[in-house]
Formats: sequence, C-alpha cells, structure tokens
Amino acid sequence: MQAKIGIIGGSGLYSMPGFEVTEEVLIETPFGPPSDPYVVGTLEGKPVAFLARHGRGHRILPTELNYRANIYGMKKLGVDYIFSLSAVGSLQEEHRPLEFFIPDQFVDRALKRQSTFFGDGLVAHASFADPISDELAEIAVAACKESGVVVKQGGTYLCMEGPAFSSRAESNLYRSWGMDVIGMTNATEAKLAREAEIAYVTIAMVTDYDCWHEGHDAVTVEEIIGNLHHNAENASKVVRAAVRRLSLELPCKAHHALRHAIITDRTKVPAETKEKLWPIIGKYFS
Repeated sequence: MQAKIGIIGGSGLYSMPGFEVTEEVLIETPFGPPSDPYVVGTLEGKPVAFLARHGRGHRILPTELNYRANIYGMKKLGVDYIFSLSAVGSLQEEHRPLEFFIPDQFVDRALKRQSTFFGDGLVAHASFADPISDELAEIAVAACKESGVVVKQGGTYLCMEGPAFSSRAESNLYRSWGMDVIGMTNATEAKLAREAEIAYVTIAMVTDYDCWHEGHDAVTVEEIIGNLHHNAENASKVVRAAVRRLSLELPCKAHHALRHAIITDRTKVPAETKEKLWPIIGKYFS
C-alpha cells in the first residue's frame, strides 16, 4: 500500500488515535532496516504511514537511529509530506513546557551521523537554507490553534548528539547563540527529507526548560516522561487536524529540491549507485 503523508512519532508517541490501520510494512533499504515496521492506513480519510522513530518500546538511541533507512522507506512508500513530532527542551523563557513550537531553522551539532544519501560516485548539494516546508508549517500552526494547543512559529532548533542532556555551560552557550529549543533528531531527518524531495515540518513538543532555568531543577527523565504523556494527547489532535487540512496535491518547493543539485556528470554515475538511489533520483535519470 502507498501513502502520501508520513508521520514520524517522537518520544512517547507510538500510535495515533483515529488511525485506521491497514497493514504493517517492513521495508528493506540499501541502508539497512528502519526503526520499526511502517504502520500504513488512513487518517482523516487520507493515506498515511506512521513510523515510531525510536522503535516501539523506545529501543534506539538518537545517535543509533538509521535516519537514512527511515526516510528512504518513506520515499519508497510514496510519501510526499512528513509531519515529524519531536520532544524538545526549551532554551528561552517564552517556550513553556507543554507548548508546541514550529521551527524554521536548524543548527546541527550532531556530527556522528550519516546525513546524506549521496556519495559512492554521485555528488549532490541540495539547498538547506530554508529547511522547513513553509507550506506544511502554516498547516501545522493552524492545526495547533484549531486543537487549542499553544504554539509559537519561527525560530531555531538546535540538534545535539545526546544521549546525555546538556551541561549548564552548554545550555547557556546555546542560549547565547539565540537558539530556541534543543532536541536530538530533527536536523538529521530534515536534511535527508530534503534530499528525498519530501516536504518536512517539525512539530516540537516542549517538555522542559533544559537545565539553564534557575527556577527549575535540572531536567530529569521523570519530568520529561510526565510531560510527554501530556503532550501525546495534544499531538494526536494536532496531527489529525493537520492531515485533515492538507491537500494531497499541495505543491511544495521541497518536491523539486534536486532539480539543480546533482553535480556529477550523469554518464559517470556508477550503475550500482543509480540503482540504490533510484527511488530518489530516478526522475532525473530517466
């Protein structure tokens, strides 16, 4: 079964109420296995694929995630739009726990990961100046408001390596840079989604004030898990509203991200590389 909309569930969100499941699909990719089988079905009458980012039971560290397989699998399923739900810490007073935040920029400090599909004889440089789909961001913000969830739009998500949370010095350094929230996954996902020409938006769910805030104790897993459960119900409402609002024919700039990005002479690309990346690059080599 094909799906046009992908939902990547962050920490504490492993299922989607209202999601009518048709099948679970285990996809093989040239990059290895995704985090979990894709749960494919319909939500608000539209074809959707859901992926538990960390695997059901939360088994996979942020650094261990097979980001390339996760996004490649979405591409093979026919996904054109991804709503990515992600738990984050707040680096600014204005972003309060239990509120949602839609960033429009990333700073990537996660340097141990594979964050490109390219290489092996094929060079491409996709634009990442505006990493979040403007079209999906507007839909996500409207969905939050419709669902009664406090949301702020615009600002920067700092992606850290993890799995340890920040030291106070790091937290204050990131604040001095003007960062808004901190998480461990979404910059990597967004880069790969851009290369796969999938429109992508982060719906960041604030769980805590990291460790910089003098009025709050240093972040603990117990605090975060408690807020995750509160956020999960709101996330389900927001995603349903977003899917309901999304036209499956919505044109997005991300859908043509590779149009001028492939640098390598087409005749010089190794056959095995073309075969491996065909779901992503095929339309430029046909």
